Amino acid sequence: MINLDDPKKFRALAGQAHQVAMNMLRPISRKYDQAEHAYPKELDMLAAMIDGLSESGAAEGAGAAGVRREEDEREAGGVRNGSNLASVMSIAEMCWGDVGLLLSMPRQGLGNSAIASVANEEQAKRFEGVWAGMAITEPGTGSDSANIKTTAVKDGDAYVLNGEKIFVTAGDRCDAVVVWATLDRDLGRAAIKSFVVPKGTPGMRVERLEHKLGIRSSDTATIIFEDCRVPAENLLGSPEIDTKQGFAGAMATFDNTRPLVASMAVGCARASLDLTRDLLEQAGVVVDYDRPAHTQSAAAARLLQMEADWEGARLLMLQAAWMADNRKPNSLEASMAKAKAGRVGSDITLGCVELAGSVGYREGELLEKWARDSKILDIFEGTQQIQQLIVARRVLGLTSAELR
Repeated sequence: MINLDDPKKFRALAGQAHQVAMNMLRPISRKYDQAEHAYPKELDMLAAMIDGLSESGAAEGAGAAGVRREEDEREAGGVRNGSNLASVMSIAEMCWGDVGLLLSMPRQGLGNSAIASVANEEQAKRFEGVWAGMAITEPGTGSDSANIKTTAVKDGDAYVLNGEKIFVTAGDRCDAVVVWATLDRDLGRAAIKSFVVPKGTPGMRVERLEHKLGIRSSDTATIIFEDCRVPAENLLGSPEIDTKQGFAGAMATFDNTRPLVASMAVGCARASLDLTRDLLEQAGVVVDYDRPAHTQSAAAARLLQMEADWEGARLLMLQAAWMADNRKPNSLEASMAKAKAGRVGSDITLGCVELAGSVGYREGELLEKWARDSKILDIFEGTQQIQQLIVARRVLGLTSAELR
């Protein structure tokens, strides 16, 4: 029988993450939203705490870097709840505090998940502890990752990278960037590989930092690569081009990261729901969970509807992560979770602003900030439309050429 409760083994971890979100992230949330591009120094201490927990074995996953490819023992019944599930649970709690600050956490970049998904054992060990951003999007390509134009040409014991990447989260602060580039544009998707490019590599430069609607505490960079030489051993996984496999190897990264983005939306939306419920109670509107929605006030009914949508997004997120832990193909479920949570997260945070009226719209509360922050979660790691397209292909059994 399916069990919808949080796994007992991760409840303490989730509780710790919630305490961090409440006591460390919330208090500085507005400060770094207003001081865009300023590095949140308070996160250095938090990162050290998480490192200590990981080293002591007290945590199996505390962020994006917690998604690992370890082969742990199976639990009773032949299934296990592992680092993917631990990561989405803890990330949701952290984003109850602040999405932008979570994205600014040292050694918790989305590039770390790319390394965990594709790297061989030697590379995983060599890049352990590295804070890695992920550089995929290019001018003119948007969510069409298969149309990448950045090139990687083999030259002796190195690859030479040329191209431009935009919207690189933590691109200026991270230790390295995982860059997606093509070895041969004529061979299409199969020739796209990912490379770990350390910060300070000659030929790599941060061109600018973006000013954004939300997640302002997180730096978002444009990075230029001009004759940037990267050691051949920094190509993640196999350098061979397998035209039969196509883009599957690269897309495995998204199967790991999309549930993480879904968890960010789940956490941010829950923060809005919790605060709005309190604000409604202060205004004399009490939500009664023992009565049908249509017998209550319009505000209470709206909150109940949003909470139901939130629960659906949360369950899809947990399913996608659980499948990854149990080595089950989860491309469909990862896209479903990302699509549902991205849309619901944006709808809920904006809906909470509307319910709270002028209180929700001004800076006295964090509702307006969460509404701004949540929008990106429906866009990056594949837009809502891209996720729906992937889901349709999987459900109908069609290829990308057959359904565009």
